[in-house]
Order: sequence, then C-alpha cells, then structure tokens
Amino acid sequence: MSRLHVIDHPLITHKLSIMRNKKTGSKDFRELLEEIAMLMGYELTRDLPLEDVTIDTPLSKMRAKMISGKKLAIVPILRAGLGMVDGLQSLIPVAKVGHIGLYRDPNTHLPVEYYCKLPPDINERIVILVDPMLATGGSAVDSLELLKKRGCKQIRFMCLVAAPEGVEKVQSAHPDVDIYTAALDDCLNDEAYIVPGLGDAGDRIFGTL
Repeated sequence: MSRLHVIDHPLITHKLSIMRNKKTGSKDFRELLEEIAMLMGYELTRDLPLEDVTIDTPLSKMRAKMISGKKLAIVPILRAGLGMVDGLQSLIPVAKVGHIGLYRDPNTHLPVEYYCKLPPDINERIVILVDPMLATGGSAVDSLELLKKRGCKQIRFMCLVAAPEGVEKVQSAHPDVDIYTAALDDCLNDEAYIVPGLGDAGDRIFGTL
C-alpha cells in the first residue's frame, strides 16, 4: 500500500491556515500556495539518491555529494496545479514541466480529460504530480493512469489538502504511488468539496469566484 505523508511543519500549517480563511485574497493565496509547495518539496525530495563527485573548492580538491543524475518532472493537473509549479521549480530549476488538463463534471463530479502535454522522456523521470486538492480522487487516479500509460514508473503525488475518501481511492487504484499532503481533512460534503477545506482552489488562485 502506498504511504500517506502528512507534512505538518509549523510554517506549512501556519501558511495553510491563512489560505483557508475566506478573507484571504487571490494574490496572497497564490503566494502562500507557492511557498507551501516549495516547503513541501524539501520533504518530497528527501530520498533522492546522491553520488560522490570530485570538486575544487577555493582551497583544495574534495569528494562531495550531489544528486546522482536523476531527472525529475513536475506535472500539474490543470488548472489549480499550476499554482504549485513555481515553488517546486525554485528548488529543482532543471525539472521539466508537463501538463494534464482535467475538469470535474458538475453533475457527476467525475474528471474529464481535455489536454495532455508531457516531456518526451517522461518515462525516464521521477514524476511529481501536483494538484492542491485531493477530494474524490478521480482526477488524481486518472492522471496517474495516464502517466503510467506513458511508461512512468516513479511517481509521487503532492497536494495541499486531502480528504480520506480521495486518499483511499488513490491508494486502492495506485498502491505504488506515495501521497504527500499538508493536511488530511475530515470528509467530503454532498457536493464533493473537502470539509473544512479551503473552497475551490482554482477559483481562489485565479480570482474566478
């Protein structure tokens, strides 16, 4: 079974609480999301393998450690996932960025794919799939399936807020994919929104409330 990692660092918890507040405007919401994504990125990349290299310091040669050539890709689920890309790229500037476009049908609450553009060597990369909300889990499950069809074998899913229902669905469908979240909330309401949650992340990022 995939592992659920709740990254509850005090800085993350504090910033998330500000984001949850309905009085927080789009500018602050976007900036906080980017900051949290960067902070979460430290934990998500903690186990990247290192290798020994020889470098010259101003004083002498030395054996140092650097990431061992592992290539990474950041893949946001459109549109809300875009808000997490810059934070991760500030840590991993050489990472390639792909995009998966899904929207939630307002009647069935099921995801509908409308766009997919990925780096040509996506199957050789460690993929970080990002979306602020893991609600029903439908978008995440479908996006993970799409990535696996492209040959991806090392995938990590990162979100800001997760519902137990979404976590269970992802773990059931993709037991090899670890889930990283800043908070595990109570449940979904009748409209499939996370409670207490923070509302519609896409609308709050882009000011389309």
